Amino acid sequence: MTDSQKEMVENLSNSGYLHSQTVKEAMLRVPREEFVPEDKRSYAHLDTPLPIGEGQTISAPHMVAILCEELDLEEGMKVLEIGTGYGYNAAVVAEIIGEEGHVYTMERIESLADNARNNLKHTGYDGRVTVLLADGTRGYPEKAPYDRIYATASAPRVPEPLKNQLIIGGKLLSPVGTDHYFQELVSVIRVSENEYKTEKLGGVAFVPMIGKHGWPEN
Repeated sequence: MTDSQKEMVENLSNSGYLHSQTVKEAMLRVPREEFVPEDKRSYAHLDTPLPIGEGQTISAPHMVAILCEELDLEEGMKVLEIGTGYGYNAAVVAEIIGEEGHVYTMERIESLADNARNNLKHTGYDGRVTVLLADGTRGYPEKAPYDRIYATASAPRVPEPLKNQLIIGGKLLSPVGTDHYFQELVSVIRVSENEYKTEKLGGVAFVPMIGKHGWPEN
């Protein structure tokens, strides 16, 4: 762990993004510099998104903190992530849910999926994170239902397949909005087979979620 990583986590804590010791310790253990392109590593611990190619970004650390805190993750959970990127967010979630938990993460861009697999293997998370090259808006019914589902890309509405793949009592987080530069982070809790409780958590900015139940590919 570098001094700059410690400073990053301390700043997130002081700014009110980190509340739980579990999430704080996970962000201290996962080396963000191993999940960004080599030419961006000197910026790895700044609280800013970073480009990772193919028009995609790695989320700013404060957004990773927000997602992990809002998900209320527990050890042993099965989690579905939509939008792998370079694998950093999945690694932090895997750290929180422990050896008994598992993250299935979906990425539609092959080069990013390959880089994520390499990064996760290099950092020792490949046994707890499965990277899938597929349309994330369809979810991954083969391993459903999930305790938690979250998206790191924005859709015009929460994709129905993702809602259907939640366990009853499970929680889903997704950026939603028709503006490609500003959206609302939405929390969905599955109350029963056909009932969902939705809450808006505030403004965010994510890249578009491309797929059958998201935005069409240009």
